[in-house]
Amino acid sequence: MKILVLEDNKRLSSVIKNALKQESYVVDCFYDGDEALDALSNGYSCFILDINVPNLDGISILEYIRIHHLNVPVIIISSNHDLEKVQKAYEVGCNDYLKKPFYIFELIQKVKKLCILPKMFLEFDENCKYNFINHRLLKNEIECELTKKEILFLELFSKNLHHVTTYEEIEEYVWEGEETTLVNIRSMIKRLRKKLPENSIIIIKGMGYSLCKSVSFS
Repeated sequence: MKILVLEDNKRLSSVIKNALKQESYVVDCFYDGDEALDALSNGYSCFILDINVPNLDGISILEYIRIHHLNVPVIIISSNHDLEKVQKAYEVGCNDYLKKPFYIFELIQKVKKLCILPKMFLEFDENCKYNFINHRLLKNEIECELTKKEILFLELFSKNLHHVTTYEEIEEYVWEGEETTLVNIRSMIKRLRKKLPENSIIIIKGMGYSLCKSVSFS
């Protein structure tokens, strides 16, 4: 899962990033509110926002998130202990609020609570499983190397196993908001299919892709 961290204290930002990476999250850090705003559509599963950052503050970004990304968890972190700021954050729709200084362990536990994977494994058949925690694909007990884009594609199914992932959703999440082509998407799917049991990925004509009904969480 991908997490956006907006924190202008670079030392604290680095500590947060390293702690989250140890828990197998993919983390993008920003030190400026405008830069973070430009990146919001890159398919994040959680936002960690400081209130007082250059240019655009965390509360304003939270307001934007609640308009365009309604259900994505948001944790506000701030050294501002002003009750009005805390109330404003909750009124706009933050899921949790941490006052600085805080224990990094406490932040990690809040992230885990808000970003729960339904199961650990995506099971394609009895001999092939993808592990959501360590991002590894095992086939006949042998690890198959996956690219970052292949991992992100599989993670699209982490919350809704048999939904149809549209081309737009793949571009936003797998290509992290960068424009791509159908040719590039199809090439990535073709390479991934070779690593999975036959017919694991189903083409939904004119829409995108889904997983075979036999694929399950375990």
